[in-house]
Amino acid sequence: MSEYIADQTFEKADFTIRALPKAEYENCKFINCDFASSDLSGVKFLDCEFISCNLSLASLTKTSFIDVNFQDCKMLGIRFENCNDFGLAFNFNNCKLDHSSFYKLKLKKTDFKSSQLHEVDFSECDLSSAVLHNCDLLNATFDKTILEKVDFRTAYNYSIDPDNNRIKKAKFSKSGIAGLLQKYDILISE
Repeated sequence: MSEYIADQTFEKADFTIRALPKAEYENCKFINCDFASSDLSGVKFLDCEFISCNLSLASLTKTSFIDVNFQDCKMLGIRFENCNDFGLAFNFNNCKLDHSSFYKLKLKKTDFKSSQLHEVDFSECDLSSAVLHNCDLLNATFDKTILEKVDFRTAYNYSIDPDNNRIKKAKFSKSGIAGLLQKYDILISE
């Protein structure tokens, strides 16, 4: 890949019709763009922002996301584990990530804010020191996940087995404790 594109803003582009050129994008903004089912394989995004974009079912084989922010994006069914994991760092604010997978990724200090994460797979993921602020984790999978120092205080609808995940120094609210005890099928009242 030889093309290098920097400091560009792409607005209302439909990349489902004409593919985003395979290139390295640095400090670019993508606003109201449609990448649904697009092939973004091998593309490198560095210090980029995606705002109000649809990336649902995009193919991310060897895609690089280095210091990338996603704001108000629809990102259903994305297999993030196919990304290039070198330097992988992104944050999500008010995004819909249902049915996406972060299997085995190192996502230390990742911020998930006000996002919907229904049936997301975090199996064997390292989420150390991540923040899940006001996130809906309905039916999200946590299996052999490193959750040390993760902030779950405002997250909800999660079910985490403390025997099957590392949760040392993770932060939970009193109302969220039930999500840690679900496997015991006990009734908790206020």
